[in-house]
Amino acid sequence: MNAMADSERDERPATFLSAMKTIGWAFFGVRARKGHEHDLSRLRPVHVIAAGLLGAFLFVMILVLVIASVT
Repeated sequence: MNAMADSERDERPATFLSAMKTIGWAFFGVRARKGHEHDLSRLRPVHVIAAGLLGAFLFVMILVLVIASVT
């Protein structure tokens, strides 16, 4: 019964939050191959693009805030 629930859960498409989590790990540079392949099979390209753009924007804004606070 539990294995059936796990297989059903794995076949569903990932949410936008899952895409943000995956992009966050990608920015950090730490990701296991098994998890990466699992996410690639479930993620929607639109979610990955949107999460990547949002992650890049947040990264740049953090850098701007850090530089503004130092100078």
